[in-house]
Amino acid sequence: MSALPKLPRPQDTLMFNEAGSTADVVAAQYARNEATIARLAAELRAHPPAFVATCARGSSDHACTYAKYLFETQLGFVTASISPSVSSVYEAKQRLRGALYLTISQSGKSPDLLQNAKAAREAGARVVALVNVEDSPLAELADVVIPLHAGPEKSVAATKSYLASLAAILQLTAHWKDDAALRDALVHLPVSLRAAWQADWSALTDGLVDAHNLFVLGRGLGLAAAQEAALKFKETCGLHAEAYSSAEVKHGPMALVGKDFPVLAFAQPDETEAGLVALAQEFRSRGAKVWLASAHGSFNGECLPQVPAPHAAATPLLNVQSFYRAINALALRRGHNPDVPPHLNKVTETV
Repeated sequence: MSALPKLPRPQDTLMFNEAGSTADVVAAQYARNEATIARLAAELRAHPPAFVATCARGSSDHACTYAKYLFETQLGFVTASISPSVSSVYEAKQRLRGALYLTISQSGKSPDLLQNAKAAREAGARVVALVNVEDSPLAELADVVIPLHAGPEKSVAATKSYLASLAAILQLTAHWKDDAALRDALVHLPVSLRAAWQADWSALTDGLVDAHNLFVLGRGLGLAAAQEAALKFKETCGLHAEAYSSAEVKHGPMALVGKDFPVLAFAQPDETEAGLVALAQEFRSRGAKVWLASAHGSFNGECLPQVPAPHAAATPLLNVQSFYRAINALALRRGHNPDVPPHLNKVTETV
C-alpha cells in the first residue's frame, strides 16, 4: 500500500501565501489603476449606461454578485447577470445597446466568456474587463481593461485574484459615484485587510473538521462572501456547502436546519444585519452549530471576530480574507491539500 502524500504545514501552502498577500496586491492595484478608473468613471457619469450586465463563472461570478449589490445600492443602476451559455450555446442575441457590460476572469481565456464579450460589443455595449492576465484574449476584446494586478496565482483555489476583483469593483464604484466616504475607504482598505488576515477564526476550523455539509449565509453585499465561502468548502475541503441569502433560506432550505446542523453566517454592518443575526439566533435555538461573523450585537453561539471596515461596502472583503486563512487550515485538518483539489485545473475553459 502506497503511503499518503505528506501534507504541507498551513503556512507553507500556496493558498496561504497567495491569500496572505492580498493587502499588498490591493494597495498596488489601486495605485496602478487610479488613472484608468478615474477616466472610465468620468465617462460613465457623462454618459450613464442604460443598465449593467455582468458575465463570469466561478469565483469571478461571485464577484459579479458583489458588483450587482454595490452598483444597485450605491449608484442606482439595475445590474443583471447574463449566463455565458446564452451566446456560446444558444447563440441568442441580446439587446445590450447602451449597456455597461462587465466581464471578470482571472485568465481571460475561457471560450464562452470570449464569445459573450464579442457578442456584447457587436450589440452596442461598452465592454469592461477585469482580468489578471493583461494580454489575454478577453482583454483584447474589451473597450476598457481594468487589470487585477494580482500577479501569478498558482494555487488552484483563487484567493487574491477574487479579492482583487472585489477591490477593483469597489474602486470603480467610489470614483463613479464620486463619493468621499467610499474613496476614503480605499485608502484604508489594505490596512484593514492585514488586520483581517490576523483575525482568529480557529473556532470555525475546529468545528468543521468532521462536518459533512453546511449552509453559508449572507445577504445583500454579504451574499458574495457566502457564495465564495461555499465554493471554497467544496473545492479545498471536500465539504458540501450551499450558499443562501438569509432571506431565501427561509423559503424551504431552513427545514434542514436542526440539531447539530452547521451554519456559517456573514453579517453585513448595514440594514441587513439585524435580520441575519436574528436568523442565526433562531437556528442556534434549534440546536444548530452556528458560527457568526459580526462586529455588533449579542449572539448565543460562536462569534467570529469581524474586523471593522473603513466602509460597510468593504466588509465582504474583510470577511473573506479572514475566512481564507481559516479554510486553508481546515483543508489540511481534513486531509486535503488546498492547492491541488481533485479533478480541478487552474484554468477552466468552458464553451
